[in-house]
Amino acid sequence: MCGRYALNRSPAKLKEHFAATNELDLKPRFNIAPTQTVPVVRLDETGNRVFTYARWGLIPSWVKDPEKLQHPINAKSETAAIKPMFRHAYRKSRVLVPADTFYEWATKDGVKQPYLIRLRDGEPMGMGGLLEHWHGPEGDETTFTILTTKANSLMAKIHDRMPVIIKPEDYAIWIDTNFTDVIKIQAMALPYPERLMEAYPVSRKVNSPQHDSPDLIEEVQV
Repeated sequence: MCGRYALNRSPAKLKEHFAATNELDLKPRFNIAPTQTVPVVRLDETGNRVFTYARWGLIPSWVKDPEKLQHPINAKSETAAIKPMFRHAYRKSRVLVPADTFYEWATKDGVKQPYLIRLRDGEPMGMGGLLEHWHGPEGDETTFTILTTKANSLMAKIHDRMPVIIKPEDYAIWIDTNFTDVIKIQAMALPYPERLMEAYPVSRKVNSPQHDSPDLIEEVQV
């Protein structure tokens, strides 16, 4: 499960990290939530990496009435290749979802405590995502979902799932629309090495998407 994340790095750093060719106009975000519109990284028609904006919650292109269907914010990487909801995008429309951190909740004694998870080296992460374009009577809508995988040993103490994090050396092939080898795609979607990650508890204010401020990423005592 991945239901919240943060993206507060400078646009210049994100452009450099993801080797994007266009500019990113985004203020720091500390509590990105489903249904919100945020940047993802894809290839454009000329093969350049670009930031594009999409709403979090997938609507497949073949859906006639989005109101009658759930808009999944996550998709299991183990089964996305065969699920009708995801299989087209899994092969032909994979994207990177830029993030600095993501949040997950651990339940203890009936209380849910949020944790922040990030890379130890302080670099941004590119979460594996799937992108779809829905053509409706009122115009086009671009949406995405975040792939998840089983938890590594660090995450297993908090939750049994974690977002797919693509290694930087795999960015190019991950977003290559001509690369459709499912076995190799799945190999890029394995749990990220726990030794390269760290986690700590944060304020329960993150539970509400109305809160979006720097104090949400500060460690708290529990």
